[in-house]
Amino acid sequence: MRRVVIEHPGAPPVVRDGPAPEPGPGEVAVELLAAPVTPLDLLCASGTSYFGAPVTPYVPGVQGVGRVDGRTVWFPTTAGMRPGDGSMAVVAVAATEDLVGLPEGADPVAVAAAGLSAVAAHACLHARGGLTAGETVIVLGAGGIVGLSAVQFARAAGARVVAGARSPAARERAARAGADVVVELDPTDLPVLAARFAEACDGGADLVVDPLFGVPAAAALRALRPGGRMVHLGSSAGDISPIDSATLRSGSLRLIGYTNNELSRAERATILGAVAKAVADGTLDLPYERWSLDDAAAAWQRQRDGQVDGRVVLVP
Repeated sequence: MRRVVIEHPGAPPVVRDGPAPEPGPGEVAVELLAAPVTPLDLLCASGTSYFGAPVTPYVPGVQGVGRVDGRTVWFPTTAGMRPGDGSMAVVAVAATEDLVGLPEGADPVAVAAAGLSAVAAHACLHARGGLTAGETVIVLGAGGIVGLSAVQFARAAGARVVAGARSPAARERAARAGADVVVELDPTDLPVLAARFAEACDGGADLVVDPLFGVPAAAALRALRPGGRMVHLGSSAGDISPIDSATLRSGSLRLIGYTNNELSRAERATILGAVAKAVADGTLDLPYERWSLDDAAAAWQRQRDGQVDGRVVLVP
């Protein structure tokens, strides 16, 4: 059976033949259809994640889409976070209670590309952000999978979307995804960025989705209306942000931290169902590259080096 293997932390993956995995109690074998290479996969395999160095060798892949008894399902694993193998194999093993059935018409590769990144975007807007139609949303990091998902979900909910992205390519992706206004995040000068967001929001924003933190988060926060809220879920622009007390207090603003880990299985399944439906009906259309499992080493390198507009997805 073909499978991708991390033999040493920090080393690139290799493709090896090996025995099919044996499901344990409460587990089931999943015939793989698609496995995305996610930032968490890259982080865990590096040996520098907050989970510690992984037990090697192991099969990476923290999520995937596959087939069980004729059903198409999404499934998670703890590969790289705990001992055990993940989704990047012709046959993987998953906990039965973690399986989420997908609707007819949902492309397995497109759902895999969206995955938990789209779940985070949806939850930040709705379950945690309380978005309502007619509000203005600032989406930071709008050229990535989380940001592009947030732009499209916000538009589908009837919001006006102001997108922030650094590179010209990322800004173009955000505009194609439906952002009403796109703000350049370079240079990272707080007063300049704050003025750009204030002008783009034309009266203030109601909600910020922030996977960046750093200066962009502080700038977007200043564009919020009184009572506005920011849902924070990542720190790509820095672990520290120059958020000032006066801005928070004068506007009675709410700063909400978010992680997918806080979702219950039921919550995750519900949101994944909404993500898969959005993929099936065209509401959510994300960029991805389809690569053969046999070419996993080159695909992994491409994702790690940021040479992909969206997400690399491995297929058997």
